[in-house]
Formats: sequence, C-alpha cells, structure tokens
Amino acid sequence: MKVLFVGAGPGDPELLTVKALRLLRTCRCCIYAGSLVSPQVLAEIPPSAECHDSASMTLPQVVEVYRQASKQNMDVVRLHSGDPSIYGAINEQMRELDELGIDYEVVPGVSSFQAAAAALKTELTSPEVSQTIILTRCAGRTPLPASQEIARLAEARATLCIFLSVGRIEELAQTLALQYGSDCPIAIVYRASWPEQAIIRGTLADIAGKAAAEQISRTAMIIVGRALVPGEMVSRLYASEFSHGYRKGTD
Repeated sequence: MKVLFVGAGPGDPELLTVKALRLLRTCRCCIYAGSLVSPQVLAEIPPSAECHDSASMTLPQVVEVYRQASKQNMDVVRLHSGDPSIYGAINEQMRELDELGIDYEVVPGVSSFQAAAAALKTELTSPEVSQTIILTRCAGRTPLPASQEIARLAEARATLCIFLSVGRIEELAQTLALQYGSDCPIAIVYRASWPEQAIIRGTLADIAGKAAAEQISRTAMIIVGRALVPGEMVSRLYASEFSHGYRKGTD
C-alpha cells in the first residue's frame, strides 16, 4: 500500500501529467484539496472510488483514511492543487506516514504560477532585467521569517510570483512600489487555466482599484516585475558564438 501525493495542476485537466492522469483513473481512494481542485480533474476519478474532501478534514482525520486504506492494502491518491511541493502541507502528512510505516511517493504537477505565466503569454525572466524568479506569499496565519518578508524580497527587484495574497493587494502594492516603483507592471490571474480564468493587468499604482472593481479577493496568482514588459534585450542562447553545448545544457 502506498500514499501518492499527486499534483492536480492548476485546473485544466489537459495540464495533468500523464502519470497523474493514470493514477486518478485507476484510484480506489482519493483525498482531494476541496474547491482548489477543478471539477474537471475530479471527473477523471472513477465513480466507484472512495473520495474525501480535505477542506473539512483535520490532519488526524486524513491520517485515519490512510490507516484504514493500509488495512485494506489500498493505495490512496492525495490530490493537491498545483504542485504538492509548493504550499502543499505534505511534510506533516509524511511524518505521520513514517510513524505508521506507510510508503509514499510524490508526483509533481504544473503550478499555478506557471499557468499564470502561460495565460499572460510572457516569460518570467528577461535578459538584463530579471534572471531570478521568487515564489512567495504574504504573511498570514502562517508567518514569514523576518528575512523573507515581502519588503526584504523586493530589494532584489526579481520577478515575484505571489501566492495566496490577493486579498491584501493594496498593502502589497504599496510595499512593492518602494522598490519597484509605482509604474512597475503587475498582473493578477484569477483561476489560471480554469474556464472562468480572468486576467487583470496594471501597475502597482492602480492594481488594487482594478482588483476591487472585478471583486477578486482569492484564488489568484500575482506576478510583479519589469520582465512583464516586452523588452528589446535578446537572450544570448542563440547567439552565433554560442556552441550547441550551451543550448543542450539549458533547462
């Protein structure tokens, strides 16, 4: 018996990995991350499977499902939105599984920051503008280390992909403007890749008002940085003096 932490991707079922799709279609027991998982993805689970919505479950309740499944020698698909390694709260589950002697595996998924970039039709890195991407969130019920507060991260002027924070967009924009400038581009992508996907573009000066007008206060990815502006700088990857070895070694 094994628990499989599976990335459900951002929402579009066609963005599931081949492995994730196979596991969903053959699973007998699934615990999924509530409304964060697209109904279209959940539709891939067999009707006969035992399903649990983790939105109303405590950690002990989740672990009890694992315990009971183990007694039946039945694998469990633990379906997380996006990629399980990003704000997936999987470490505490793994500690419990280790104590129970239950094996587990992680199946990565496409993250919402990647789906948001695709929706914006943009590259998050730009030559001589930003070669660094920071994935972060505002402090909330889960605090941030002092060295990782948004104001500190903004000093790098990297491309910021900010999770779980659109409800604090006004405060966030004011903080970021101190480093990026009030004219810095910012985009909010609501439910990236879902049928109801919505995109709001603006600057740090006006994005809060635009988000309020569209009544977007949750389930959105925020992307900030000068890389969002199409620039004239060209990547050196395809420069004539570069050998093919450089190209092969590029992710």
